[in-house]
Parts: sequence; structure tokens; C-alpha cells
Amino acid sequence: MILDFIGGLGFQEILLIALVVLLFFGGKKIPEMMKGLGKGVKAFKDGMKEVENDVKIEANEENKE
Repeated sequence: MILDFIGGLGFQEILLIALVVLLFFGGKKIPEMMKGLGKGVKAFKDGMKEVENDVKIEANEENKE
């Protein structure tokens, strides 16, 4: 399951944490944070694709020699 890293937390504990985060940051700030997080994940994936392409190009160059 995806939430195995959380350990023994149940639904009620996760809900309580979500409510505390909502109260702490407010309803308007959370979508902005998620947008920033999404941009960061996209940039990371793009970087990984770029590295993967560089490795493939180097492997092809080595095979030609």
C-alpha cells in the first residue's frame, strides 16, 4: 500500500493532521503550495529524462567506436 511508510497511522490520525495543516496554512495557501510542488515534480521528471537521454547518447557514441 502507498501509505505503508506512515506506519500505524489510521484514517482518523491522517484526517486530524490534514485539519491542522488546513488551519495552519489556510484554505488559500494550500493550492498555491500544491501548484509549486507540482512544478517541482515536473522539473525533476524533465531533468531525469534529460539525464537518461544523455546516457543513451553516450552509450551510442561508445558503441560506434
